[in-house]
Amino acid sequence: MPQDPLTEERLMALEIKSSYAEDLLEQLNQLVYQQQQSIDALMAEVNQLRRQMPEGGPSAERNLRDELPPHY
Repeated sequence: MPQDPLTEERLMALEIKSSYAEDLLEQLNQLVYQQQQSIDALMAEVNQLRRQMPEGGPSAERNLRDELPPHY
């Protein structure tokens, strides 16, 4: 059953648009995946820094020796 040339042209244009949309979707999925990896790494780093922080937090008592300038 032969198709109208205009219908064939429109169908081809839709297939091309669909192909571009699929490619863009894959790129966006990859970008979201990479961003999630970065977020996970940053969260792990924040948690590690929190574990290293003294129990009392930054307002805990400090030793005056810690306050000496580096040239002493």
